[in-house]
Amino acid sequence: MPTVFNHRHLLGISELSAGEITHLLDTAETFRDVSRREIKKVPALRGRTVINLFFEPSTRTRTSFEIAAKRLSADAINISVSTSSVSKGETLLDTARNLEAMSPDCIVLRHSMAGAPYHLARICNASIVNAGDGAHEHPTQALLDALTIRERKGRIAGLNVAIIGDMLHSRVARSNIYLLTKLGATVRIAGPGTMVPKEFAELVDVGLRIAPSVAEAVSGADVVMILRIQRERQDAAFFPSLREYAIHYGLHADHLQQAAPDAIVMHPGPINRGIEIASELADGNQSLILDQVANGVAVRMAVLYLLAGGSRDGFIEESNGPAKPERKERQGNKG
Repeated sequence: MPTVFNHRHLLGISELSAGEITHLLDTAETFRDVSRREIKKVPALRGRTVINLFFEPSTRTRTSFEIAAKRLSADAINISVSTSSVSKGETLLDTARNLEAMSPDCIVLRHSMAGAPYHLARICNASIVNAGDGAHEHPTQALLDALTIRERKGRIAGLNVAIIGDMLHSRVARSNIYLLTKLGATVRIAGPGTMVPKEFAELVDVGLRIAPSVAEAVSGADVVMILRIQRERQDAAFFPSLREYAIHYGLHADHLQQAAPDAIVMHPGPINRGIEIASELADGNQSLILDQVANGVAVRMAVLYLLAGGSRDGFIEESNGPAKPERKERQGNKG
């Protein structure tokens, strides 16, 4: 029986099954073709409203959610926190309640506090999409990474994936580890000992390996994923200096010589060139960094489409938009 996606919200990869993840990726593949058309728009979410509420800076994620909504014919509203009532002392929940009163269909939230999207999911009729919460999860980044890997490799099961860098502060690392292991990949991670969370040891049974060095993590890898140093989240000295980090944990050409011959290089961005990764690798033939950005639009189109109740007829038959579904009654503290 085909897998369906019945979630009201997308809060994290940890709560999705392998079948649901695959369904999201398959849907995103369909929407990827929309971005290749001369007219890059379908009426699947005509009449729906998507609010992007970002409490942290973002270029790729915020822009791609806006483009995704507009390509689905939804109304996209971007709220700049610096010019909103938050700057006057309004709380996140009060902001959410006020936005909810305007009847949006989706609220895309990025927040520095882990768990913030879960709070909104308890009080909002609108579907909540986690666009990154603290150092917890970034589910759509993991989905676009998986779509990029699957597009190039044809599969995820059985691949060896190396993830290098700041694991402690990286929501990208957590979401990718959950997703890739659920789909049958083996993940090897490497980074400064101070930046590898202790709880990752509990994931060894599901396909995670903690490597003592970058060289060992990358050896034979099909995919090499580099993480950005989350300097804005660091309140302690986790390594001596950026120079030391670049020497011991940056990705260099000699590392890739130890990977599989057709290994691909990925990075969620923004890149600290010369620190996490050498420029010649970031811009080289094995790099899929820009493919990740392109796939981000398709993935976010799929997420908005599935959560906002997009009509399949509205996607295929561009002449008729879907009818708006009835709004669900608020149910106390239930998600």
